[in-house]
Amino acid sequence: MKTRALPALALICALGLAATACSDPTAGASGDSGTDGKRTAVDPTARLDGVKLTMWTAQNTVDAPKQVIDAFEKATGAQVETQAIPDLYEQNVPTKLASGDRPDLMFWQPSISTLPFVQPQQNLLTLDGEPWEARLGDTEKSLGVIDGKRYAAIVTSPAMLGVYYNKDVFKQAGLGEKDFPKSYDELLALGHKVVDKTDAAAFYEAGGDKWPLQWQMQVQLTDLDKQWWADLNENKKKWTDPVVVGAIKKYKEKLLDAGLAQKNYRTGTFTGQADALWKGEAGMVLNVTSFQSQLQAKYSTAEIDRKIGWFPIANSAATGMYSPDQTNGVVAFRTGDDKRQNAARQFLAFWLGPDYADYIKAMKIPSVQPSVPTPEGLPQTSKAQVAALPTAIGVFQAKAIVAPDTHLYLADMIFDKKNPTQVAQAIQDQFAQVAKAQGAPGF
Repeated sequence: MKTRALPALALICALGLAATACSDPTAGASGDSGTDGKRTAVDPTARLDGVKLTMWTAQNTVDAPKQVIDAFEKATGAQVETQAIPDLYEQNVPTKLASGDRPDLMFWQPSISTLPFVQPQQNLLTLDGEPWEARLGDTEKSLGVIDGKRYAAIVTSPAMLGVYYNKDVFKQAGLGEKDFPKSYDELLALGHKVVDKTDAAAFYEAGGDKWPLQWQMQVQLTDLDKQWWADLNENKKKWTDPVVVGAIKKYKEKLLDAGLAQKNYRTGTFTGQADALWKGEAGMVLNVTSFQSQLQAKYSTAEIDRKIGWFPIANSAATGMYSPDQTNGVVAFRTGDDKRQNAARQFLAFWLGPDYADYIKAMKIPSVQPSVPTPEGLPQTSKAQVAALPTAIGVFQAKAIVAPDTHLYLADMIFDKKNPTQVAQAIQDQFAQVAKAQGAPGF
């Protein structure tokens, strides 16, 4: 799944509309009985005959909840209808909410940069103390929370950012696991070895699709501590900080200008990345788990294990990075209908309770619950990501209160429309504009 931010002007408009449309002072009072206190334990399989729920999804994830919906309907007698929201999902959902339309349940990115777009304090049921919350892994527990309250159930692990590599290309270059880098500079040095000893490009960059451009910059920001991000979120630090400008500059000069990317990096695509890595036309791809999903859709586990490997990387450590996406979280809305709200809670309890092992097996994905084993038969690349998750570092979407469209400004850079300093300034301008529209303190 792509990780992207809303265009600034569209987001500002959506925020303003949502705040106006959802300002009914009684909105939080109806149907959320016991939200902030103790609730009677939910029976995940209690009968719900005659109850109908709606669930919003993005167009490309409409089938993601199919297994759990089918099982829930069979177990309870309830009906759950999925409704696909047109792209851009993250832009159209706030607009629909502002018009007064709302579902019972919805996929939504559970990060501090995206969860606020749906006005959780006014629109969503709080989920603190639900039976599944304590079962989540530590990284997953950190997601879906705003101002100390849980608003999202975490049903899938956040995407992992790391390096996929072609084993044949590495072998040709004389590289093995002993050569895996422990810093971004070592990763670039590894890239030069690939270029020097093979006919492959070191990296495949997807300038045509734009959104994957953000990752090379993201990896370089992993040494920034919690206080730096806290200061950024209070307008005490800025994206024009020399460390950010330096990361953008290094990406341009040490990777792109140094010839470590494929020749058509300005027009490269996400699907082209997978094809080039598989054919050995590129030695490495830096991307998130959606790249893994793309491989699994085309090749068997045995084929992937033979040809593709994965390793974690950060700016100064061999550490992975996690990136929340839209399918990680499910939120439940305050609708004013107690029966439907309780049914929505029961649906989440069923999903993350008796059905969870069947769900992840059907989806062929890692488990978010340490007590529920990850399904057998996943590629080694997937298993490596599972192993790296507990110590992974969050990308800026998990740290900044606004996730600016860095990829758009980096795309301007690769087409020589902006230099690194101008890219950083554009990022800062959008960040401040959206943060001010959200009413963030300090802006």
